[in-house]
Amino acid sequence: MTDQALSYVETHFARFVEELKELLRIPSISTDPAYAAEVRRAAEWLAAHFQALGFPKVEVFETEGHPIVYAEYMAGAARPTVLVYGHYDVQPPDPLELWTSPPFEPEVRDGMLYARGACDDKGQLFMHVKAAEAYLRTAGTLPVNLKFLLEGEEESGSAHLAPFIEAHRELLRADVVVISDTAMFAPGVPSITYGLRGLAYVEVELTGPARDLHSGVYGGAVENPINVLARLIAGLHDENHRITIPGFYDAVRPLTEEERRTFRALPFDEEAWKAEIGVSAVRTEQGYTVLEAITARPTLDVNGIWGGYQGRGAKTVLPARAGAKISMRLVPDQDPEDILEKTRRYFEEHTPPTCQLRFTALHGAQPVLVDTRHPAMQAAAEAMARVFGRRPYFTREGGSIPVVADFKRLLGLDSVLMGFGLNSDAIHSPDEHFGLDRFRQGIDSILHFLHLYGHQPSNS
Repeated sequence: MTDQALSYVETHFARFVEELKELLRIPSISTDPAYAAEVRRAAEWLAAHFQALGFPKVEVFETEGHPIVYAEYMAGAARPTVLVYGHYDVQPPDPLELWTSPPFEPEVRDGMLYARGACDDKGQLFMHVKAAEAYLRTAGTLPVNLKFLLEGEEESGSAHLAPFIEAHRELLRADVVVISDTAMFAPGVPSITYGLRGLAYVEVELTGPARDLHSGVYGGAVENPINVLARLIAGLHDENHRITIPGFYDAVRPLTEEERRTFRALPFDEEAWKAEIGVSAVRTEQGYTVLEAITARPTLDVNGIWGGYQGRGAKTVLPARAGAKISMRLVPDQDPEDILEKTRRYFEEHTPPTCQLRFTALHGAQPVLVDTRHPAMQAAAEAMARVFGRRPYFTREGGSIPVVADFKRLLGLDSVLMGFGLNSDAIHSPDEHFGLDRFRQGIDSILHFLHLYGHQPSNS
């Protein structure tokens, strides 16, 4: 049956690309209220598309923010149920002057489809839609019960997704979640993500005098909040690049020797990696490789810092305030709330009485690790092997996808992260693009996955 479905994809692929272009023309920018109507238009476009494909149950759910699109095709009680998650909202396209072609006028150049959302995530979620279409049109049914949960707020924090999941547990009942919103390890090198780092994000502000002061009149007797903040930040790491917050590493689950062997086997070119990002040297936590450091070890980074005079020329000011935004990437079994509290205590204990501290926890996400022996993980690996001609690597990613932890916490479901993007696809940047070859490989891989997972011995 998959041969017929694959032939259908071959025959209709040009139409699939044109349909994706239609979706990409909708500027569904979730973070800007001025585009709320366009976000809704994208939701309604997807709902209409599912209805046209013959999904018996399609609904656009209202939230206090942007809508959630739900679609369902039930093939039978004996079949396993797959829940596909994706997001139809996109990042703002700024700066517009750096785009080669307008961000919401999709254009194909050299086999790449350029548009905002081409890879993140409209192109990747649409692969699942088209794979379902190909199977339905050639087999008359699906080998699994298939549910889609597509949100319109991922790029602006997903504020209403977890409450929706919690309120619709029965509707979203499934055996596994499948998400395509990640990247392959390298061009032509397929991978399945089994681990994600968590996140704890804080804002720290120090206040000294009641107003900005003249540094010549008051300097030497009045504490400078920038100087204090610089000392506090400098003290967050030791000479071996380890984080000094007491208890920060207490719950860290060590890498297994098998995982370290997998990291060593990955085709990672450190020199090419450095050249691509424009650095001449790296500094990692002592005892860990670059790949281990950026995907499987905890980190602490200052994401922004401010205070004092920022204009042209000189101004001899002793500033009243200084602040910083700090993110901490976490690994199993670190808990964001625990890390936030330990970070708070560090700043409280080290801030001198000459400054007032305001510590704000902004948001967090749990780290995730999925057993690669999960039947759906194995089906995904075999599916990608059939399309790419090589087994995918199981990899960990340094970023966070909070909804993956939400699915585990609220529904008890593991997630298969089978992405087809590349880190070079310029997501969130000008000239975002998605290779049409990978769009096709994604559709074909998902077709094989649906068939393999639906026809495993325990499911047949």
